[in-house]
Amino acid sequence: MTAAIVLAGGRATRMGGVDKAAVDIAGRSLIDIVYEAVADAHPVIVVGPESLERPGVRVIREDPPFGGPVAGLAAALAAIDTDEVWLLACDLPRASAIVAQLREVPLAAADDAVILEDADGRAQWLAGRYRAGALRRALARLPEVRDASMRALVGGLALRSVVDRAGATIDLDTWDDVENYRAVTARPSSLEDES
Repeated sequence: MTAAIVLAGGRATRMGGVDKAAVDIAGRSLIDIVYEAVADAHPVIVVGPESLERPGVRVIREDPPFGGPVAGLAAALAAIDTDEVWLLACDLPRASAIVAQLREVPLAAADDAVILEDADGRAQWLAGRYRAGALRRALARLPEVRDASMRALVGGLALRSVVDRAGATIDLDTWDDVENYRAVTARPSSLEDES
């Protein structure tokens, strides 16, 4: 069994501090879209406020809150005992396409994770499947998890990148991103692409 950690504890400063996880995309919240993508995972842990709790989802908060994604990941990892874990951000409207592309990709003995790489060649660290032990070892190497960067965390990991051929790595960081995504997915041809 693979666990899932969804990071949703940020301040969404580029969106005016709104609850980003609750942003509506075609009648569903972003967080529910991500939960659907990892519905087969167990356990599913979300790092964020209590409002994100759903049946089958455990809410955890880093202490103190707003310590950044690495601090959130550290808090969530303490609650799982599986060998592998999905690690996803809450602002991925095509999370199911991420999971679909990576689900069957085997982790070789030397791999610590399999992640998607976007069309510009950027590694998407919060769109991947990781060995939980590798994440724990990487966390232990950091002097401090609060406000640590994901780059510092994954810098020593053996990441296997898979080119995102479905445009799944799009994330919604700003209101412009949200409106552009809504406009594109409202077009009939785009809706066909989503399925």
